Amino acid sequence: MLQRTLKKYDISAASYLGLVLIHVFIGLAIYVFEGFSKLYYFAFLGFFLYLIVKNRNKNHEVLYACAYVIGSEVFVRMTGGALFYEAAKYEVMAFCMIGMLYEGFSKSGVGFFIYLLLLAPGILVSSETLGFDTNIRTAIAFNLSGPVTLGVAALYAYKKKVTRIQLSNIGLAAFLPLISTAFYLFLYTPNLRDVVTNTESNLAASGGFGPNQVSTLIGLGVFLVFSRLLFHSQNLLLLGVNIFLFALMGFRGLVTLSRGGIYTGLAMCMLLLFSVAVRSNAKIRGQLIIFVMIVSFAGFTTWLYSSYQTRGMLDLRYASKDGAGRSDKDISTGRFELFSTEIEAFKEHPFVGIGVGKNKEYREQETGIESASHNEISRMLAEHGILGIIALSILFLTPLIYRIKNRKNFYFLSFLAFWFLTINHSSMRLAAPAFLYALSLLDVQEVSAPGGNRR
Repeated sequence: MLQRTLKKYDISAASYLGLVLIHVFIGLAIYVFEGFSKLYYFAFLGFFLYLIVKNRNKNHEVLYACAYVIGSEVFVRMTGGALFYEAAKYEVMAFCMIGMLYEGFSKSGVGFFIYLLLLAPGILVSSETLGFDTNIRTAIAFNLSGPVTLGVAALYAYKKKVTRIQLSNIGLAAFLPLISTAFYLFLYTPNLRDVVTNTESNLAASGGFGPNQVSTLIGLGVFLVFSRLLFHSQNLLLLGVNIFLFALMGFRGLVTLSRGGIYTGLAMCMLLLFSVAVRSNAKIRGQLIIFVMIVSFAGFTTWLYSSYQTRGMLDLRYASKDGAGRSDKDISTGRFELFSTEIEAFKEHPFVGIGVGKNKEYREQETGIESASHNEISRMLAEHGILGIIALSILFLTPLIYRIKNRKNFYFLSFLAFWFLTINHSSMRLAAPAFLYALSLLDVQEVSAPGGNRR
C-alpha cells in the first residue's frame, strides 16, 4: 500500500485511510515495545533506498524518502530508534546525493555551491579558536550539519519538475510519521492535568523529549493536515478524519507549551490560504470563507480543551505570563540575550567570525551562560562573519528571484516561512527546515511531469 504514495497521481481515499491506520499502529506498537523503534527506523530507510535504486529515482523517490525522514526525526530520536542524534540530516544529504547520481542537478543552482564553499573558512577558524577541552569534530559537525544539509538538498531540488499532486504526496510522506508521533505522545501522557503545573515548556507533555523540537514538527503536522483538509477532503469521511487529525496535532502541539512551532504552523496555514485566494475566483473565495469557519471552529474547540487539560496554563503561556499570572518581562524566554551575544561576537570579529562551534564557548566566557544558539541567522554572523552575510544573502535571494518567474507553487510562501521562522527560534537542530527550504525551489507543474530531471 505504501508504494501507492510514490505514484504520479493522487492516492485513493482507501489507501490514505489505510496509511493513517498503519501509522497509528506504529505509534501504539513503539509505545508498547520501544525496541520496535529501531526495527521501524531501519525498515523505512531500507524500503526507500530499495525503491530509489529499483526505480532509479524516476518517480522522485528521493523526495519522498527525505520527506519521511524529516517527519520521523523527532519520533525516532525520542524512542531511541535513530542510529545517532543527527542521523536525519545525514540521511537527507545521502538520499539527495544518490538522487544527483541518477539525474544530476540544475547548473543554475551554482549559488548553492558557493553557499557551501562559504561555510568552509569557518572550519579553519574554529580549529584555531576552540578550547583545548572541546571536541572539535563534534562541535563543527553539530553546528554545520544543518546548513550543509540545506545546501545539498537545495542543490538537488532547485528547478526540479514535479506536479502538484506529487508535491502533495511528498507532504503526505512527511505527515504520516507525525501521526505516529502524535499517538505516541497521547499514550505517553494521557492525563496532562497531573504533569502541567506551570507555564514553562513541558517535557512530560513532549514525550520526555525537547518540547521545542516536538512543537516544531507537530506545528508542521498541523500545516500538512490543514493542506489535506483544503485540497484532499473530497467526502465526509475524509473530512472527518482530517479534522480529527488536525485537532489531535493542534492539541499535542499546544500542550507542549512551546509556542514557536505552533506560531510557525499557524503562519504557514495563513500563507497557504493567501496563496490560494489570490489565484482564485469569487466562487472559490466564497468556499474558502466557509472552509476557514469550519477549521477555525475546530481550532477554537481544540484550544478550549487544551486549556482545560493544562488547568489554564496554556492561556497564561500564550499571554506571556507565569503560573501566578504575572507578566513575563522576557517573552523571548532568554533567546534575545543569546542573540545579543552573537551580534557582539560578530562586531568583534566581522571578517571571518569566531569559528564554527565557538559560539557556545564565547557566550559562556562573556556572560556565564552555557547555551547553544537558538537563532541560525545570528549564529552565522557570529561564527562566519561577512562570509555568513553573503551565505545568508544567497539563501534569501535565490528563492525570491526564482519566484518572480515561477509562481505555480502554492506552498512556496509556507515552506519558506517554515524555514525562516524555525531557524529563528530553534536554529537548525532538525533537518525539516533545510528540506522544506529545498521544496520551495521546486518547479511545480500544472500537468504530469517526468519523474526524473536529467540535467
